[in-house]
Amino acid sequence: MAGNTTEVVVGGIVLAAAIGFGIYAAQIAGISSGGDSYPLNASFRSLEGVSVGTDVRLAGVKIGTVTSVELNPQTFRADTVVSVDKNIEIPDDSAILISSEGLLGGNFVEIMPGGSPFNLDENAEITDTQGAVSLISLLLKFVSGGESK
Repeated sequence: MAGNTTEVVVGGIVLAAAIGFGIYAAQIAGISSGGDSYPLNASFRSLEGVSVGTDVRLAGVKIGTVTSVELNPQTFRADTVVSVDKNIEIPDDSAILISSEGLLGGNFVEIMPGGSPFNLDENAEITDTQGAVSLISLLLKFVSGGESK
């Protein structure tokens, strides 16, 4: 009888630890319960290195994630939806760009705030965008002396 009680207690502890780990992993991955963020739209020329789930940062601090990426067949641009924390108000003249964490790091989406007193509303579009810069093309320009042929 004591063996069964011990097994039940140990099983409960393992189950609680598994649930706690799952919640922690969901927070780290940026999975939210919804309702605590709002979507913003942007259209990029190049979205190289960015996919759904990529961090959105402002001043180096994660404030959201990329939630949708689709190719627009009319403009041949990457239409992107990012979700931003509801507590962060983004000025309506802000820029959004693809930044790199370094030579070996991945890319992320960065919001450069503007100075407007008016803020972006839910589902607003950020029109000032800068796509990903290809490291290989930059290196080729450097090696060739900046000559474009």
